[in-house]
Amino acid sequence: MAKKLPQSLSVGGGGGRGRASSLSHGGGASSSHGGGAPINMDHQMEVVEQLVLDLRYPVRRERALLELSMKRELFHDLAPLLCNSFGTSTVFLQEIISIYPFLSPPNLTPAQSNRVCNVLALLQCVASHPDTRMSLLNANIPSYLYAFLVTTSNSRPFEYLRLASLGVIGALVKADDTEVNRALLSQEIIPSFLRSMDIGCELSKTVSASPKPVSSFIRPRLT
Repeated sequence: MAKKLPQSLSVGGGGGRGRASSLSHGGGASSSHGGGAPINMDHQMEVVEQLVLDLRYPVRRERALLELSMKRELFHDLAPLLCNSFGTSTVFLQEIISIYPFLSPPNLTPAQSNRVCNVLALLQCVASHPDTRMSLLNANIPSYLYAFLVTTSNSRPFEYLRLASLGVIGALVKADDTEVNRALLSQEIIPSFLRSMDIGCELSKTVSASPKPVSSFIRPRLT
């Protein structure tokens, strides 16, 4: 079960830049008797909470996306925090949709691709967590990745975008959850997904040749 969200991050929570409440049970920082490690962990969690708050503000968003994507594997509760915090899903969709006009004709810059890839990395985090993956599907988030999967340009910005999108789908099906697989099969994203695994350039081929390629988790479960 996900822990209770800090008040500043919950639905209807305030948008100030002040320090967010702790996620730990009890709500306060660790005492000095707990030693250095718990205090440091509390501090790191406060940093993550503030970064999630920063997603609401366009001027802070790019840095927040980068920092959160780099920290996503360090905090088990990051996925529930992202999934349940006020406005975060809307921010992610805004970022994804913002680059649609640059997909055709292909005018996507590396900076634009990197920014959305950071969003997709966080969505992959949500897709990997057992408490949040169905929320991702119920919000129909995979359908917004359709536009990325059907691109045919082999330039690096597009290749990274396709691979990051495949990572989100791969995270959903990796758990081999029947309900998740059924939901994915009901969406039109699957044909475009299967096609996207066959059109990449060297980067895709390198990933496909890795010990645990994305396709090895997805193709057997969805075909």
